[in-house]
Amino acid sequence: KAGTVGMALPGSSFKIVDPESFEELPSGEAGMVLIGGSQVMKGYLNDPDKTDDVIKTIDGTRWYITGDKGSLDEDGYLTIVDRYSRFAKIAGEMISLSLVEETVRNGCDSEDLEVVAVSIPDVKKGEKIILLADQELNPQKVVAAMRQNKCNPLSIPDTWYSVDQLPKLGSGKTDFTLAKELALELSKEEN
Repeated sequence: KAGTVGMALPGSSFKIVDPESFEELPSGEAGMVLIGGSQVMKGYLNDPDKTDDVIKTIDGTRWYITGDKGSLDEDGYLTIVDRYSRFAKIAGEMISLSLVEETVRNGCDSEDLEVVAVSIPDVKKGEKIILLADQELNPQKVVAAMRQNKCNPLSIPDTWYSVDQLPKLGSGKTDFTLAKELALELSKEEN
């Protein structure tokens, strides 16, 4: 089906679960994508803790925790929505950093704006969102546009930084690890 990853290969299966409880979710509901089958590795060599982070046994079946957020339709076709690593947990609620970036871009007049949203620890809310942009933004204007579009108030970035260039990988894609390090560094300098 167009827009989907497809169905599981023979000998494999997908399961969509709540990322916290690992309870299976009904068709059409998005959650953590697990994959099971003979291809699931036994574990990381000499690293049982890392293995425990990515392998989960449910009802006697070993499942690999992909880190992807997705859903299965009634026919078993998988649709990937996002990565859980690209989510912030703010006041107990999961906020998509990709969606934050999209709503910020939609609230700006600039067509060539590049932004990256990252989450960093916050004492009060668990995490907070920091926005890095490759040009000066008017946060009040963007926040007003985000509110007008009825975005979740928790998805409004706490802090906005303008940087000369956003961190990139050799492939040209955003380097989220370096972006998070930069956001942490800039927030420390501010305090």
